[in-house]
Amino acid sequence: MSKIGKKNIIVPKDSSIKIEGSDLTITGPKGTTKLTINDKIFSSKINQSEFQITPIDKKIDKKISILWGTYRSIINNAILGVSKGHEKILELSGVGFRANLKGETLNLQLGFSHDINFKIPKEIKIAVEKQTIIKISGVDKELVSKIAADIKSLKPVEPYKAKGIKERGQFVLRKEGKKK
Repeated sequence: MSKIGKKNIIVPKDSSIKIEGSDLTITGPKGTTKLTINDKIFSSKINQSEFQITPIDKKIDKKISILWGTYRSIINNAILGVSKGHEKILELSGVGFRANLKGETLNLQLGFSHDINFKIPKEIKIAVEKQTIIKISGVDKELVSKIAADIKSLKPVEPYKAKGIKERGQFVLRKEGKKK
């Protein structure tokens, strides 16, 4: 039995779920999301404001238990995304490190000899607070996290002076410099 899969998903009042065979359509104030569930393995049902996914077969092996928890987490993230949205905050630290929005591109000055232009997908909203704080928000948690990881990979945080792009709250292990 999956500990995570057994839990019911609470659906907020402003969101709704529509089940059509193996397809789930989740709508909310932030947008809509479509998911597909393997209906040969799992069945889903809605009770008032709770959504539940359960395996069809009573014999649950390790693989089905893992899939059960994974599907439950994906559906829960989709419901949270359409009702509240997902957000990541990146911080730039270093002398001369800046971020600017230019239309559909994010212009980054990261200490290289050239500026880096990062193209923003349509589903994602990026806001630049100050010049060193980037807010990434959207409905899809996976896409928001991927964009944040792509931007962080442009200039990873180095361990000596902690210069680079990091997520808010990310711990950076600092190293001691040279000794004379």
